[in-house]
Amino acid sequence: MDVPSPARPMRADARRNYERIVECAREAFADDGPDAPLDDIARRAAVGPGTLYRHFPNREALIEAVYRDSIERLSERAYELLESRSPAAAIEQWMREQVAFVLDRRSLATTLKALIDHESATFTLCRTSLNNAAGALLKAGQEAKVIRADIEPRDLLRLGHGIGVACEKTPEAAERLLGVTLDGLRIAP
Repeated sequence: MDVPSPARPMRADARRNYERIVECAREAFADDGPDAPLDDIARRAAVGPGTLYRHFPNREALIEAVYRDSIERLSERAYELLESRSPAAAIEQWMREQVAFVLDRRSLATTLKALIDHESATFTLCRTSLNNAAGALLKAGQEAKVIRADIEPRDLLRLGHGIGVACEKTPEAAERLLGVTLDGLRIAP
C-alpha cells in the first residue's frame, strides 16, 4: 500500500509524533514481529491510537514507513561519510554499517520487505535510494582511483547483504569477510 504524501508539510508537533511512532514501531516489530499490537506501539510512542491512525491508516502503511525510514537512514549515511572521509574510508565505513544493518535487522527487514508490494512506490524508492547511495560512494572511489572500475553500485549492495546473511549465525566472521571483500574492491598497488 502506498502512503500518499501530504499536500502540505506537517506541523512540527505532528512531525515529531510521526517520527516517534515510526521509531517505536521499529522497536516493537523487532521485539514482537510485524503483528505487534498497534495500540502498544501508540502507547510506546506516548500518543493516542487516533494519532497513530491519522498518520498510518493501517498496519501495512506503518510497516512501509518503518522499512522506508530504515533504508533512508542507511542511504543518507553514505552521503554523510563522503562529506567527512576520503572515498576509500567512506566506502569502508558504509560497507561496515551496511553489514551491521543486515546483521541487526535481517529478520525484521526480511519480514517487512516481504509484506511490501515490490511494485509499490515505497519499494521503488528504497531500491533507488540504496542504489544511488552506493553509486555515489562508488563514483567517488573510482574517480579517486582507489576502487576497481569494473565494480557496479549493485555489487556493493550484494556484497554487504551477502556478508550479513552469511554471518547471521556467526557474526564474528563478518569483519574478516568484509576485509577480504574490501581488499577485492580496491585497485591493486
